[in-house]
Amino acid sequence: MAIPHPYLLFLGDAPDQLAAKTGAGVAQWRPDWCLGQHSLPGCQADLGLPEMTLEDAAEAGCRTLVVGVANRGGRIEASWQDSMIRALQLGMDVAAGLHARLTDLPAVAEVAKLENRQLHDVRHPSRGFEVGTGEPRTGRRLLTVGTDCSVGKMYASLALEEEMRARGMNADFRATGQTGILIAGDGVSVDAVVSDFVSGAVEWLAPANDEDHWDLIEGQGSLFHPSFAGVSMGLLHGAQPECLVMCHEPTRPHLRGVPGYSVPDIGMAIEFNEQCARLTSPGARVVGLAVNTSAMGVDDARAYLSGLADRFGMPAVDPLRDGVGPIVDRLI
Repeated sequence: MAIPHPYLLFLGDAPDQLAAKTGAGVAQWRPDWCLGQHSLPGCQADLGLPEMTLEDAAEAGCRTLVVGVANRGGRIEASWQDSMIRALQLGMDVAAGLHARLTDLPAVAEVAKLENRQLHDVRHPSRGFEVGTGEPRTGRRLLTVGTDCSVGKMYASLALEEEMRARGMNADFRATGQTGILIAGDGVSVDAVVSDFVSGAVEWLAPANDEDHWDLIEGQGSLFHPSFAGVSMGLLHGAQPECLVMCHEPTRPHLRGVPGYSVPDIGMAIEFNEQCARLTSPGARVVGLAVNTSAMGVDDARAYLSGLADRFGMPAVDPLRDGVGPIVDRLI
């Protein structure tokens, strides 16, 4: 799907800042696409964007109302629908990355049809995919992988795109999750693709390209997570990456959401991801470590990253604190 921008970020009645993390991600990485925010009474989130009425946003040129707030269960609240309907009437599309579908809301869907506007359910693919073939293809591809889920794979991928483009390199972020799709403007949410077609979907997302072109493919899950290893493996095979960046959060007592499973050793994670990736990309290797050290003090984080770099002979950085320049140096 391709989502028209500029955006108006809808915060609804978000109870706190964390509830608006989708909107925050879009505002951080695509500030030039975000003209303002629209809140309902009681909203406790603020993205630092101009607060706009729907009418003001339409007049300013906003083309899509993006639902930037999420709730438990991924529901679309009844109190949000009036804003969606008014946005459609004013000539905007509506986009959301929730489990619930915009197209399943009768009143919203009816107005969208009447006004000839689009409803973008970014979590749900709008097309079918072929099974993966593993056939070699041109272009250069990097996939972010992780020791666990929610360790910064999207952030690392976007930071790499930003750094590479700043150096004049031909690089594009390829989104595989709902927030990433809203940031990129298109993509495919691979966790909603039938398992047989995940690798084929990623082959479609990052097809053959110019020899100097880099696709930076957003990773999902972890090969070591009992809930999400399937989608991680499909991504590895479909991405056909020559380079991997291993993402890690060092202070977790166990894998996210499954207390009975410990976080794997990074060395083991590197070896296993390389082994699995080489089914479709025989030369695949990990070229850098992207570590979320937000729970560590500055000195402890520096010592930890230095130790990883010495142990594995590759750059180890916190993309938020340090940037990803050393990893890009190695790619060059």
